[in-house]
Amino acid sequence: MAKRVCVDTQLAEDVVQEAFLTLWRDPGRYQEQRGSVSTWLLTVVHHRAVDAVRRENTQRKRSAAQAEQALVSEQEHPGADIAAIAGVLGEKVRDALHELTGEQREVVVLAYYGGYTQCEVSALTGVPLGTVKSRMFAAVRRLRTLLTGGNEQDRDLGEQR
Repeated sequence: MAKRVCVDTQLAEDVVQEAFLTLWRDPGRYQEQRGSVSTWLLTVVHHRAVDAVRRENTQRKRSAAQAEQALVSEQEHPGADIAAIAGVLGEKVRDALHELTGEQREVVVLAYYGGYTQCEVSALTGVPLGTVKSRMFAAVRRLRTLLTGGNEQDRDLGEQR
């Protein structure tokens, strides 16, 4: 139940542990006339899982906003390392990121700037893992095209020869 609601295995394990701690700390909360222990425990797990997903979504929104703000901040006040990178590719990459759709940019920013795995991005955004993977694939392909000046097809043909 927890894994299905949370998607993220670690988060689901935490939810189940919290549910068992609830039972351990206050066994009087279970009322036999209202159903079996397993039904009650599954209900507790479900409620805790939904709460955990809501917390994660709130954190995801904050993380995405912070990552986006960091991207803007890097443009306005680059440090020495960022300035060096910006001298080579930074400006071009930022421009290319702004060419992506909002959904593609969100998964790329969370993955590359936020440091999240695709599974974590899926859990944070509430989007199925397959959709996250396809958005990442499309975004990386689009970025490659934008950053190589549209020469991706020429390069692919050269690799096939």
